[in-house]
Amino acid sequence: MSPRLSSVFTHLAQDALLKVFWYKNSFKQFLLQHKIKEAIVAMYGDQTKREYLAWLWPQLVKTDNGHHVLSNMARSIAEMEHFPDLERHEDSKVKLRDAREAVKRLRVEVQKIDAKLKEDKDAERRRKEAHDRATAQRQSTTSLVKLQDELIALTSKQGTNEGGFAFEKWFYDLAVFFELQARPAYKAPDGRQIDGAVTLSGGTTFLVETKFTKEAIGLTHVDSFMAKIISKADNTMGLLVSMAGFDSGAIKAASKERTPMLLLDYTHFFGLVFPELMTLPQVIERIKRHASQTGEAHLPADKFSG
Repeated sequence: MSPRLSSVFTHLAQDALLKVFWYKNSFKQFLLQHKIKEAIVAMYGDQTKREYLAWLWPQLVKTDNGHHVLSNMARSIAEMEHFPDLERHEDSKVKLRDAREAVKRLRVEVQKIDAKLKEDKDAERRRKEAHDRATAQRQSTTSLVKLQDELIALTSKQGTNEGGFAFEKWFYDLAVFFELQARPAYKAPDGRQIDGAVTLSGGTTFLVETKFTKEAIGLTHVDSFMAKIISKADNTMGLLVSMAGFDSGAIKAASKERTPMLLLDYTHFFGLVFPELMTLPQVIERIKRHASQTGEAHLPADKFSG
């Protein structure tokens, strides 16, 4: 599909069309070859080419199909190297010079249009490739049942470094399963280790910190993660995910007016996500809404109905 063409482009195409054709029959044949209807071409009678195009051009530029026709005509003219109509004319030297200059200017604009089309096509290809990769990753997890089984199997490693890394990877797989824009663990420019990031459909980006300890997470972990969050852009929030939950000190430290941190624990997985009562994005959005209304960063799964 051709893009909508600028007024500069259509003006250059019209100017070139006037200059490369001199004879009426050649001009008509060119229009017919580019899908201008015979009835419209037949209306080109005693008037000059310029007068006829002054009528025809507005009809073409006001519709998408007309832009498509104009684009095709412009490409045909831009590819011209010989101008038989002008070579037969008594003033051929001047007319050939003017035609070549008009075609040269049009060719530059056609190349810009083609570059934009290629850029759009490449962007669409990249989007499709990203979607296909995400689909492949989701398919590899097969189902929520498999993800649930994987998490249960990990509990034997709870409290170990190995288990912590595996839980971090597991949460990334869960985010991908729900088609969240997810980023795996990375090191920030300031050297801080980030366990990952997820972006909700509304555009909010959450830094992710995962904890796979045996004991509930305390105040120290909240303070450390809060420092990472506030060092980022203003619209960045944090999602602290703890398999063992949080003690009262951690919940109090994370809870404040306009808190940038949300707390997610095992009750959300086993009480809401795995039973398919809510998706992961819906759970995060519900806690976020609760935090914005109350300043509380934590909302246990059994309180979601309230």
